[in-house]
Amino acid sequence: MTDSPSEAEAASIFRAYERGLLSVRPAFSPRDAPCRLAVSAAGSALVSRAIAENPSYASAYTWASGLTVVVSDGSSVHGLGDLGGLAVLPILEAKCSFLATVGNLNAVPLALTARGVDAMVQTLVNLRTSFGAVSLEDVSSPRCFELEERLAEELDCPVLHNDQHGTSVAVTAALRNASRVLGREFTALRVVIVGAGAAGIATARLLRAFGVTDLVLVDTRGIVRSDRPGISGAKLEVARVTNPRGLAGGLADAMTDADALVGVSSARIGRGLLRLMGPEPIVLALANPEPEVSAEEAAWVKALYGSGRSDSPNCVSSLLAVPGILKGALAAGASRITEAMLRAAVAGIESATGQELSRERIVPDLFDPVCCEHVAGAVAAASGPDAPRSPAVGPP
Repeated sequence: MTDSPSEAEAASIFRAYERGLLSVRPAFSPRDAPCRLAVSAAGSALVSRAIAENPSYASAYTWASGLTVVVSDGSSVHGLGDLGGLAVLPILEAKCSFLATVGNLNAVPLALTARGVDAMVQTLVNLRTSFGAVSLEDVSSPRCFELEERLAEELDCPVLHNDQHGTSVAVTAALRNASRVLGREFTALRVVIVGAGAAGIATARLLRAFGVTDLVLVDTRGIVRSDRPGISGAKLEVARVTNPRGLAGGLADAMTDADALVGVSSARIGRGLLRLMGPEPIVLALANPEPEVSAEEAAWVKALYGSGRSDSPNCVSSLLAVPGILKGALAAGASRITEAMLRAAVAGIESATGQELSRERIVPDLFDPVCCEHVAGAVAAASGPDAPRSPAVGPP
């Protein structure tokens, strides 16, 4: 689809959203005798009494343990800014629809009007018995870091932040596969990350975990440095472990002789800056709907190119990772998302890409369910002792 839909396309989109993208249907047809008995007052009361006597039965006899709530306050919607809780609902419904279609997961949207971390945490703590995992979406930085950390501490279930976990996994897998295509040593890459919000900082952290040391982050004030006045929080933490050459200045200084560019911002990067990079660079321009670098500009410097757009080759999106991470964590009964699980998710995307790597295929197709299954299997296997499985239960 183009950036600006035609009138016919817009009408089709609004028709698809009439009454919402989502619906809930019973697992059995109401015409079936077992379903009629199950939904009766006597049937539901039988199961409720059993759960009251033995809470472990809830994981086997309700959908809650396998349900993901997709949560946002709409404060930082990618490419659209602060929309608020009401206007973000269509985006959350679309994400839930994707999880259901690609991951075969149950997911419901939860749009919050509260903006304070304390209030958001308390809301989800109060609702904990109704879901098995949380997927955070479109929460502004730096609040998103505190929110994810607090939820991980206070909830005994996986808490995934799309911008942090999903984007970092997808970018790392794409860069590793791109390095293979170009015959380069991944850990020796000089990587510039444009954007030092949730996605940029998390990507830098995961790339370091995979052995990349020459990382430079750039935000609207220039190169992120630990000695820069006013720097604090997560940005200061990542500044202390990046920029090993001590670069100063702006984007041009960071991009000079760089091997790879990762865009997770709203910046526009033209030919004048691209030509400062090393030969045949890797360019992942992930801003939506307008990438930081166009495909034509990337071709001008013979770059291996990927974007965040689903209508172009090499779509490097958090959605390559998120369904599989959630599915694997839920299947394993994991209580949190760990670095080992994220590393496994990277390997899952790489294995799903297969042996047919090329400049036009450094990641699988976004809608390929095989990718979700590879990631889910790898994540479940990596969950380890963190994931106490639900006890086996039978009819009470």
